[in-house]
Amino acid sequence: MARKHRAAVTPRAADGPPIAESARRAVEAVWRIESARIVGALARYTGDFALAEDVAQEALAEALVTWSRDGAPTSPVGWLLATARRRAIDAFRRASALDERYAALAGRLTDGEFSSGAATEPERTDDLPWDPDRVDDDVLALMFTACHPVLSPEARVALTLRVVGGLSSEEIARAFLVPVPTVQARITRAKKTIAAARVLFETPPPEERRERLGAVLSVLYVIFTEGSTATTGDDLLRPDLAREAVRLARMLAALLPGEPQVHGLLALFELTAARFPARTGPDGEPVLLEEQDRRRWDRSAIRRGLAALGRATATGRGLGPYGLQAAIAACHATAPSVQETDWERIVILYEALGRVAPSPVVDLNRAVAVAMATGPQQALDLVDDLAASGRLSGSHLLPAVRGELLIRLDRPTEARAELELAARLCRNTRERCVLLRKAAALG
Repeated sequence: MARKHRAAVTPRAADGPPIAESARRAVEAVWRIESARIVGALARYTGDFALAEDVAQEALAEALVTWSRDGAPTSPVGWLLATARRRAIDAFRRASALDERYAALAGRLTDGEFSSGAATEPERTDDLPWDPDRVDDDVLALMFTACHPVLSPEARVALTLRVVGGLSSEEIARAFLVPVPTVQARITRAKKTIAAARVLFETPPPEERRERLGAVLSVLYVIFTEGSTATTGDDLLRPDLAREAVRLARMLAALLPGEPQVHGLLALFELTAARFPARTGPDGEPVLLEEQDRRRWDRSAIRRGLAALGRATATGRGLGPYGLQAAIAACHATAPSVQETDWERIVILYEALGRVAPSPVVDLNRAVAVAMATGPQQALDLVDDLAASGRLSGSHLLPAVRGELLIRLDRPTEARAELELAARLCRNTRERCVLLRKAAALG
């Protein structure tokens, strides 16, 4: 059935009288908190992932007008669900009537007739199967559908933020510094791919869940990582994006309490986000770990992160890549200073992480930990081996680390060249300024 393209999830005013600010805030608040429940329930009802979001959007647009005039209803979620249900029934009726007209026309043409009449629309009296006991299943199914392996990684991120996180296309585009039409195209393609692949709106059976869970976790990891250290742009952090990843991870941990990887990911998010308040100065400039005021770290987030790490460990099934990263973050979060950090343990954890999830970035981070634990020369040997492999070619991270090690080895000319190279490769304005400042200080 044909559908109208929608530019954003966050409701916007259409033509007509101005919308009351209170109604707009109410609609946005309900959507941000309950969007996953609403779209999940509608997807189960309609059996059509794309239609579910479309009718939810139509209900939001209607709410903006109606709530401005009549005030917010006693049950905003119930109102939105009932309105969206009516829109879905209308869509079914239109599609059914169109199909019947096509069938009638085809039959008449077969008999030599060249006109058709309108078919009688069937009555749909079935009620929305809104079962509060199935809310968790709906949200979980929504996550697994939005992160289905048939989609590209970029599409999974955009669709998850759209239908599970409730972010608008504009918000997603702003977070990842891409044009709004690019985000809209990714979401549109993702919906078409899900429909073409006949992906069922359902939580995978237990035997498939762990394999599919990896796609969900990787999407949340990408979202948080971009919020933690922006790839490009003028800001080091994008806290709104990171907070959204934390919220979704908490939701997932509540839905899958027996999965250690989920708790490990949540622990990593909480422990990393705990340091956000001290990672930038008054003007947004980066503050390096050794210069951070640890009194500004969020102790509540640290406690939540350590508790999540404890839950991941308690399952007895191993920490996995996210849990190991969380264990490393815990070493930093609980240390009184850089000098008093248990760097030997961090080296061991990075070695374990390199076996579980090998990557050149893990190897580079292990080299940094080796430098802190045993000295810069051994670390430089590791970095040089990594450079020779070419696995981080084009990344600013390797020359940045190499420059730091050369400073510690009292080789300022070489260090300056490495830091200037790192600055040329770096796409984040704030990080680039730090690298250039360090290079200039070397004379």
